[in-house]
Amino acid sequence: MEQRQQRKGRGDQQQQSRTGDPDLKERLVGINRVAKTTKGGRTFSFSAIMVVGDEKGKVGHGLGKSREVATSIQKGIDDAKKNMIAVPLVKGTIPHEQEMRYAGAHVMIRPASPGTGVIAGGAMRAVLESAGITDVLAKSLGSSNPHNVVKATFNALKALRSAEEVAHLRGISVSKVFNG
Repeated sequence: MEQRQQRKGRGDQQQQSRTGDPDLKERLVGINRVAKTTKGGRTFSFSAIMVVGDEKGKVGHGLGKSREVATSIQKGIDDAKKNMIAVPLVKGTIPHEQEMRYAGAHVMIRPASPGTGVIAGGAMRAVLESAGITDVLAKSLGSSNPHNVVKATFNALKALRSAEEVAHLRGISVSKVFNG
């Protein structure tokens, strides 16, 4: 099975959808090789962290493990499709500032004016671009472990609330949320 891959940024790869959904884009965030020593020698296996998104507000992440790279990537894609979340977008950016921790990773994301672009590195960039966010300021503090950075970024995106959600929770109109 031949796959086309296009280089993006540092270390993450974007792939056109190989499985079913044509509007979903897959990105390989990281791949690790693990060696297990047995009496017959070393056995190698691979784990792949994948991010899947439609670039319109839906994004998911997954981890796939297998003895072959291609199989681990496919398992990661399948896992990511099961863990999809909806992200509230406001004119290509996020509705408000958010900080989140997951294990040793600490991430901070802030809305940005149009034309700023995605100011983020590595694993965070893959998640934010897959979600469809075009203008954002982001910083990864603490651990740079891609597993924990991806999970911290997802928790931050999950915690975002749109003005309509806040108005509905408070039982007031949207204009009253902004004007007091």
